[in-house]
Amino acid sequence: MDQYGTEEEQVEALRRWWDENGKSTIAAIVIAVSVGVGWQTWKANDRQQQENASDIYQAMLQAMDTGDASAEQELAGIDLAEQLKADYNGSTYAQFAALHLARLAVNNNELAEAKAQLSWVLGEADRGSDIAQVAQMRLARVVASLGDTDQALAILEEAGEGSYQASYALARGDILLALGRDDEARAAYSAARMLATSGQGQVNMPVLEQKLQSLSPVPARTIEASADVQSEAVDAATSENDVTVDVGTVDTADGQED
Repeated sequence: MDQYGTEEEQVEALRRWWDENGKSTIAAIVIAVSVGVGWQTWKANDRQQQENASDIYQAMLQAMDTGDASAEQELAGIDLAEQLKADYNGSTYAQFAALHLARLAVNNNELAEAKAQLSWVLGEADRGSDIAQVAQMRLARVVASLGDTDQALAILEEAGEGSYQASYALARGDILLALGRDDEARAAYSAARMLATSGQGQVNMPVLEQKLQSLSPVPARTIEASADVQSEAVDAATSENDVTVDVGTVDTADGQED
């Protein structure tokens, strides 16, 4: 026999189910629809925000990155970069804009401004992200240029594993070299070379090799060989002088006899 014997019983069962579950079912449907509509609206708004930020960023690049940019163009680019930071601070475009402002400040020898821009990037970017690593490395160099080499080295030490390990080691070597700590600088440069060859970052290898070569101690054998060559040169020069003197003496004697 069917669970509900008559049509009336089925209607009554449906009514009781509706009384017990109808309101919650409608609420669930309404919530699901609202969430779906809200999600789509948020995605559309986020996409529009990203497009707007991209347009402003491209305009900033056109103004700032031209080789013959006028002062007015540069100022316009700075304004666009600051607009990105103010209106789209959660976007990657804003963080890249701050990196451009920091680079411009360094070129103008405005190191305090560069430090502020790079610190802003670190405050906004995800820790460990590529842009955060770049900002941290550049911040260390700027801080070192400001004279606080201890803090600069500490900033580099804070870096965890990432894609720029070779560049970090190179920056550490440059700072140590400026401090006159040649042995430590050589070790840092050697680490940079090893990291770069193992795929843990990229550096300008010819420049790095030059730095290593300039710090490499002269081998003892090379020093001895150089000393031997110099000694032989001195002996040869002395012998030549003796011959000259002897010839001169003979010539003089001949002259006296004549």
